[in-house]
Amino acid sequence: MSVEKKDIIILGTTIRPGETTEVNFDVANLHTASPVNVPVIISRSKKAGPTVLFTAGIHGDEVNGVEIVRQLIAKGIYQPKRGTIICMPVINIFGFINLKREFPDGRDLNRVFPGSTSGSLAGRVAHKLIETIVPHADLIIDFHTGGSGRFNAPQLRYDKDNTHLDRLAEVFAPPFVLYSKTISKSFRYACAKLGKDLILFEGGKSFHIDDMVTNSGVNGAKRVLKHLGMLNTGFKASPAKKNVVFITESKWQRAKYSGMFKAAIAVGSYVEKDDVMGHITDPYGKFNYFVRAKNSGHVINVNELPIVYQGDALFHISTHLNP
Repeated sequence: MSVEKKDIIILGTTIRPGETTEVNFDVANLHTASPVNVPVIISRSKKAGPTVLFTAGIHGDEVNGVEIVRQLIAKGIYQPKRGTIICMPVINIFGFINLKREFPDGRDLNRVFPGSTSGSLAGRVAHKLIETIVPHADLIIDFHTGGSGRFNAPQLRYDKDNTHLDRLAEVFAPPFVLYSKTISKSFRYACAKLGKDLILFEGGKSFHIDDMVTNSGVNGAKRVLKHLGMLNTGFKASPAKKNVVFITESKWQRAKYSGMFKAAIAVGSYVEKDDVMGHITDPYGKFNYFVRAKNSGHVINVNELPIVYQGDALFHISTHLNP
């Protein structure tokens, strides 16, 4: 194993091989003039190897992703056997503080990349992330959750026809991989433009920490680190219990009526066409509509809100799988 000889400089701080440190990713103070510290935790081995960047909290309400990266740090998993690991548990610290998905300027950080030095607050954070952190990474794993009360089964998302990421997905071993096109101005989009590999993890729902989702994210990260020869010998990466289901096409089944909603199936279930998946009722006991599956497939997202309106997304169901 070769010895790492190169120092790296991140946000003005020099990190030498074998060092673990914390640097401050600061962009702007609060409106009270109070400083906001966004810690970036960096750990380097003395042995040469790749650099993996773990990110979460691009949306301020996606706390389950924050919890996954927190555990990677708190348990010491972030200290590599070789190479370098960079952890950013909360990128959108402003949304996290205010319990909001967006920045104080109302912008979705995941729609303003690569940003600029003279744009909105969200755009400036995006630009600083792309310019100061991302260039050091060989692989990025970005943790997200479902929004608006919709619970995502643990899944990875990236563009189809990327055999390298297919292999990493099999190593990570979530229940599902959903091939999805890169959205313009997203973090994925900006990283792809730089030639950086990024896999996006989705699991759970906003303002909620779920043990099953957290365990899937932490265990998947450990498997990837082991695959790269980076997992410290003090940790074990448990083997996957099931084969990964690769989904090439999927669609949302939406509410036909407004009313009180209750799902009758668990996220991650497989349903046959016409199976009852849930009920929409009225508050007066006069109406009860059975929500039936329009096609057979895996249910990768379930709406857990008790009140829905006509047209609201209820279930995200696979329609075609990768053979």
